[in-house]
Amino acid sequence: MKPNRRKVLFIPLALMLVLLIIGTAAEASHGPGIETETASPIEEHASILRASASTEAPLPPEQDPCMHCHLQGEIADMFVPLARWMIFGFTGVVFAFGLYRSGNVWITRKKWKPLWLQVTDWMDKRYQIVDPIRKILSKPVEMFSTRWWYCLGGITFTLFIIQGITGTLLAFYYKPTPEEAYASIQFIETQVRFGASIRAIHHWSANAMVVMVVAHLLRVFITGAFKPPRELNWISGVILFIVTLGFGFTGYLLPWDQRAFWATTVGTEIAGGIPWIGDLSLVFMRGGWGVGAVTLSRFYAVHILILPIIIIAFLAVHFLMVRRQGIARPL
Repeated sequence: MKPNRRKVLFIPLALMLVLLIIGTAAEASHGPGIETETASPIEEHASILRASASTEAPLPPEQDPCMHCHLQGEIADMFVPLARWMIFGFTGVVFAFGLYRSGNVWITRKKWKPLWLQVTDWMDKRYQIVDPIRKILSKPVEMFSTRWWYCLGGITFTLFIIQGITGTLLAFYYKPTPEEAYASIQFIETQVRFGASIRAIHHWSANAMVVMVVAHLLRVFITGAFKPPRELNWISGVILFIVTLGFGFTGYLLPWDQRAFWATTVGTEIAGGIPWIGDLSLVFMRGGWGVGAVTLSRFYAVHILILPIIIIAFLAVHFLMVRRQGIARPL
C-alpha cells in the first residue's frame, strides 16, 4: 500500500478513536454506582414536542377533506371524494352483482329471476300480499278521466310530497327562536350547499299547491262531482283546502323578518276580530297579546307537526273514497 493511502486511512481511524475516548470519559463522569436511565419513546416524543412548542407552534394535524369542508365551512373540492366513491362503488356493485348472478345460475341450474321478484316471492310465501295488492292496483280507468283537468288533484298531492321533502331538508338548519331564526335562514341561503335552491323550491311549491288545490276544487264544483254519493268526499276536500291555507299562514312567520312579522300580526288581528271568540283566538294563536317567541314556537310546531298529521289523515280518507266511488262523469 502506498504511503499516501495509508495516511488517508489513518486519519478517520484516529478521529473515531478520539470520539470513543471522549464518550467513555463523559459516561464515567456520572460517578460510580449511578446508572443512567434511558428515556422511553413516549418521553422522547414529549421532550421533542416541548422543545418545538418553545420555539414555534406545531403543524396542524391532517384532516379528512370531507369532514373538513363541513366543519370548517370550506367547499373546495367537495364533490371529488363523492364522485370517487360513486364511480368505484357503482363499479364494485355491478361486479359483485354479476358474480352473484352467474354463481346463482350455475349452482341452481335455473333461469335467472330478478331480485325484486325473488323478494316478492319470499314475502308472498309468508304474508300472502300479492293478491290484495294486485286487486288494489289493477283497476280500470275511464278514458275521460285521463284528461289533464282530472289530474289537478294528483298534481296537488305531488306538490305536497315535494313540500315534505324540502321542508325536512330545511328543518336540519332552521332554528325556531327570534334570535336565530332569520340568521339561520341567511345561513341556508348563503352557506348551505343548494340551500337557496331548496328554499326556493319549497316557497314556489307552496304557492303552486294553493293554486292547484283551488283549481281542483273548481273542477270538482264545475263537473258536479260534489253531488250524492260524494258529499263526504267534497267535505274532506274542503278541509284539505283549509289545511293547505294553514300551511301557508304558519310558514309565513318562520323567516322572522319584517314582512313575516307584520303579516302575522295583521293575520292574527283579523282572527281577533271574530265575534265572541276573537280575543280567545288571538291569544291562542300568539301565545299572548303580542307576537313574540311563543308565537314563533307555536307556528313552527303547528307547521311541522299538527298540520302534517291532519293532512295525511284526510288525504288517506279522501283517496279511499275516490277509489271506492270512482271519478264522477262529466256533465
